[in-house]
Amino acid sequence: MWIWQQPGWPNFTWDKSVIEPRLREVRLNQGILLGKMMSQSQDSTQTLLDTLLANILHSSAIEGEKLNAFSVRSSLANRLGIREERPFPTTEQSDGFAEIMLDAVENADAPLTLARILHWHDRLFPEGYTMFNPVIGGRLRGEAPMQVVSDRIDRPVVHFEAPGREVLEGELAQFIEWFNVSKADPSLDPLLRAAITHLWFVTLHPLDDGNGRITRLLTDLALAQAEQQSVRFYAMSVAILAHRGSYYELLEQTQKGELDITPWLQWFFNILDETFSLVLKEIDQTIYKTNFWRKVDQTSLTSEQVKVLNRMLDGDFEQGISAGQYHKVAKVSKPTATRHLAALVELKCLVKSESGGRSTRYHLP
Repeated sequence: MWIWQQPGWPNFTWDKSVIEPRLREVRLNQGILLGKMMSQSQDSTQTLLDTLLANILHSSAIEGEKLNAFSVRSSLANRLGIREERPFPTTEQSDGFAEIMLDAVENADAPLTLARILHWHDRLFPEGYTMFNPVIGGRLRGEAPMQVVSDRIDRPVVHFEAPGREVLEGELAQFIEWFNVSKADPSLDPLLRAAITHLWFVTLHPLDDGNGRITRLLTDLALAQAEQQSVRFYAMSVAILAHRGSYYELLEQTQKGELDITPWLQWFFNILDETFSLVLKEIDQTIYKTNFWRKVDQTSLTSEQVKVLNRMLDGDFEQGISAGQYHKVAKVSKPTATRHLAALVELKCLVKSESGGRSTRYHLP
């Protein structure tokens, strides 16, 4: 039996003794992220553009589709009113991605409707966007069974089968009603609601193609409703792509299981927490980099020294840089590399390791 065939569907259950402590930890890190982001003086619109771009590109990459990043970025910039020095030509598809992504995070208070979901799907698949995948956007799937199948044609393995077309509209209506009503349910943690949203919609698989992307868009909408600000600063699809194998594995296991979705919730919160940690690390690097340059007189440095220091401040050479590496990165002779590094140590921009010879490395203070 698939999960949607279980008696009691879709009344999911979970082990509160496992989930609630983990949820508190994730909530804490979400609050730390929001606090740090709000304390930064950076351009919030530019941050929003970068976050949404990462979300769009990585969500499509999860499905194996590589988008033109420059085109999508320009579409987002146009929507956000950002003037680019070198705007890139946009397409109907890139404009569509930008529109629906912004709708999910900026129109969080608008009710979810089937028409809204189908509009997102229509913008994902503009007419004639590819001759090899003639998906008609803005429509529910047809009468054929919706199955995820792999292996040989004569010996197929069915990884998942969605509810039949005859019950699909009723199932969708139930999901949409729950999504709208549960938003105001004080007994349901908003992050827990986002995890259920993801699993429930992908289980219905109501579209011929694009189900994963629409699912992640609905998850972003749920997260935007959970916290009006922090979702603008992180892209969960980045971490999902990094764990794509376990993502599909957990979804398949859950589809074949019962209504206890504890393992799925654990995975979802682990990925969300990793997403927060990645952004917090980037913030810490930015703060460190800003403070570093405040203490350094750049007029006393060569352009090569500035270049190498910026590379190190951006996270390259985490084990320190050697004279040989400096020589290659800065494109200077080996003797010059050694002199540059010695000068940086004297200026207290770098610290020299105690080991000598070729194993000598230079670290940021």
